[in-house]
Amino acid sequence: MSTGMIILFVTVVTIYFYSRRRSRLPLPPGPPPKFFTGNVHQLPKKEPWRMYATWAETYGPIFSFRVPNRQFIVLSSLKSATELLDSRATTYSDRPIIWMYTELAKRSLPPFNISFNHPYFKKYRTVFKFSLSPRTIQSYQSLQTEQSRVLLNDLHQNPEQFADHIRRNAGAIVLNLAYGWKGTESDDYFLAILRECDDISTVLLQPGRWLVEVIPSLRFIPSWFPGASFKRVAFDLGQKLSRLDTMLFDWTKQQIQSGSYTHSFVSEQLLPDDGSTVGAQHEEIVKWCSQGIYRGGVDTIASSVTSFILAMMLYPEVQKHAQAEIDSVVGQDQFPTFEDRNKLPYIGALILELLRWAPVAPQGLPHHAMKEDVYEGYRIPKGATIVPNIYSMSRDKEMYPDPLEFRPERFLGPSPQLDPRKFVFGFGRRACPGFHFAEASLYINICCILAAFTIAKPLDERGEEITPPAEFESFGALWYPKPFKCKSIPRNKDLLATLSQ
Repeated sequence: MSTGMIILFVTVVTIYFYSRRRSRLPLPPGPPPKFFTGNVHQLPKKEPWRMYATWAETYGPIFSFRVPNRQFIVLSSLKSATELLDSRATTYSDRPIIWMYTELAKRSLPPFNISFNHPYFKKYRTVFKFSLSPRTIQSYQSLQTEQSRVLLNDLHQNPEQFADHIRRNAGAIVLNLAYGWKGTESDDYFLAILRECDDISTVLLQPGRWLVEVIPSLRFIPSWFPGASFKRVAFDLGQKLSRLDTMLFDWTKQQIQSGSYTHSFVSEQLLPDDGSTVGAQHEEIVKWCSQGIYRGGVDTIASSVTSFILAMMLYPEVQKHAQAEIDSVVGQDQFPTFEDRNKLPYIGALILELLRWAPVAPQGLPHHAMKEDVYEGYRIPKGATIVPNIYSMSRDKEMYPDPLEFRPERFLGPSPQLDPRKFVFGFGRRACPGFHFAEASLYINICCILAAFTIAKPLDERGEEITPPAEFESFGALWYPKPFKCKSIPRNKDLLATLSQ
């Protein structure tokens, strides 16, 4: 037998026995499943990340559970999430298939859902890297400043509707960034359309609603067949989404063709500096990327600014400290600007604490194991859904002592605690590409609100303060503070008067 044949034989035998040994490794521990239904009976309908955090206390930072047709591996520590999702990104950068949404409704191309193996995936990343880099987004600072003034005026004129004003502000900023559309009213036409898109997507993505997620073979039955109404729903809603999510893109194209357009992500991509012609494929990529900017940006900004209002009301000493820093650097007769950002370290720490204390997506977005893997003696099967439980990481008592308390100072001084940006914006090649823009919007809104108002607790009929609990509610995978009331007390009426001039 030749030397080459011997080497080949040894290699084959080694791979065979290694595979056999790996297949005998156990799954990560987890709650005992039922034979047919797995752990479905133990999963809550809302906020599963809380149950995951409870299970992590029993089974450790990496555990597993099963539902029909799907194996879940939950990563509850930053160590396990970074070692798998960052260091082994080529194995874990795919998304699990959501049959109702990605396949039946034909929504496989949005950036948050697209397969890692699709040729558009790398092109999306290249486009985002160019258009949402820290240097590029500086060109949008005037937009963010302008919209912060609109928000302040809305809060001054109608403070009771602060949550609606914040949502409108976030939508207007992101629509302008993506498409060059300037929406100034809460009932703005395009904002309403995109809210409708969100509502439709929520229906298609609703956990536990569609049997096809449990039995994927149902997708092959004819739509006219009894019990196949889900296919008709998916087709109709998918068609509606296709019509709605192209309207803004088509509007921007028309503006560009007319020669009267506002600089935006779409115009920048469709009008290259070298004057070259953009092909149909690149147009499609830009269309989906622009939609991804909206879907990823609005909720991040709106949820975080609303959580900021809640935190300032519950932690008045933090608010006083932040206002004192702004007053000492900027003064009391003008609003902070982006030029002041590096001079306001406490504000920077406050934003980090906000991201940790109220993560917008506490469960993170799921990843998909593209091949079988082994981690710390456990088998991770091919096809498993990997959940990075950001909620558990943000409440890790070893990284963040007293994690339920809002303490910006934990990120200051010679030994700051871990920067939460390492996990709140996702992992690996699926990390949010627009976090620099989102942080810039948070900075200017938070600074200007603190300069203009003191957020205080509301009063009851007897004039006593009402302290709302720090409670949140979920909308799909997103987290918002539950509705609450507050008071906005103007700090300088002369400064606020300049908003309407």
